[in-house]
Amino acid sequence: MQILFSISWRNIWRHPARSGVLIAAIVAGIWAGITISGLTNGIIEQRFNNLIQDDLTHLQVHHPEFLAERESPMILSQADSILSFLESDSLVASAAPRTIVDGMIQSSVTTSGVQVRGIDPGLERQTTTFHENLTSGEYLNSDLRNPLLMGERLAEKLNAEIGERVVLTFQDVNQELVTASFTLSGLFKTASGPFDESTTFARSDDLSELLAGQPVTHEIVVMLQDEAKSTEMANTINHQFEDAEAETWYELSPELRYITDFGGTMTFYVMVVIMLALAFGILNTMLMAIFERMRELGMLMAIGMSKSRIFFMIMIESVILTLSGAAAGIVLAWISITLLHKNGLDLSAVGGDSMAEFGYDSVIYPTVQSGDYIATILLVILTAVLAAVYPALKALRLNPGEVVRE
Repeated sequence: MQILFSISWRNIWRHPARSGVLIAAIVAGIWAGITISGLTNGIIEQRFNNLIQDDLTHLQVHHPEFLAERESPMILSQADSILSFLESDSLVASAAPRTIVDGMIQSSVTTSGVQVRGIDPGLERQTTTFHENLTSGEYLNSDLRNPLLMGERLAEKLNAEIGERVVLTFQDVNQELVTASFTLSGLFKTASGPFDESTTFARSDDLSELLAGQPVTHEIVVMLQDEAKSTEMANTINHQFEDAEAETWYELSPELRYITDFGGTMTFYVMVVIMLALAFGILNTMLMAIFERMRELGMLMAIGMSKSRIFFMIMIESVILTLSGAAAGIVLAWISITLLHKNGLDLSAVGGDSMAEFGYDSVIYPTVQSGDYIATILLVILTAVLAAVYPALKALRLNPGEVVRE
């Protein structure tokens, strides 16, 4: 066995330029594949975390028809009981009620359609990280009368500044129009431009008073200790409470469902494409090596080396050649991913701000799991073995007598 490895190693470097070019191609392919996969995974992970932690949470509870109709009268009649249940459950990290209405916002300049979210500032802060997006002004726990938060893009559209009053118009629980004045207390900016331009935040107490004169809850958002328990918790709530429907983030957001399902196999797909391209390079290199060494292989067979050893020797050459490039490519990719994950890749200079239109950050922090590196190594070995099968079989068809006479 040691002799076969020694012969294989010498044969690889018999033509350093040819072997070096193939190894360089493998290094470049592995590095590019893992880096691209890391960037894609980073984009997906950031989008997932932003949406879950800032807004969507692990699961939400609504009136069964609220998400379809979005009518003010569709409130959670058992909101207090649901909140008490959630507070006592060990699976729940935190929960917060919301009051939600769709309406119009008017400034001295123009009018725009908005969604108004009434929140409990304390519970919302414990449940989501939305407060971290505040860029100027004060949060809703200020002493202002009817304070309101809006996105920077909406404020620019309305030409509204902090401290100014805006007018909100919406339907109350009796489906009658209500108009009220709110004071702009702060501005926020998230990774999603459309969200910033269409969403405002008020205190739930202020909004409920205008809607019904008493507490109104349209939505309860829940963060769990373990996201994997979200389906279990949703089923428990649905079984225990009538006139309430709990849904996980997977059910609430088709976008997140798609990108998480796709992202889980992104590295595999990218590497399969790259390996298919590299397989032809390996095949070509090994075939050239076989044709150049036909006399040598014939002599080895003539002096008694079995065909199985010839086959195994060629396979070893292919695997060593491929793994040499793969190891260097993986190390280079790991260094690149580590540096980019620490410092981030800012795409704003090349139009990255346009990503905010789709809810994605312009600064990307790539990430690759250890399992992706292991899968890459296994895929490389499989590619090397499959690509070497035909050249090895070609060598086994040699007739030692004819080769030696030639």
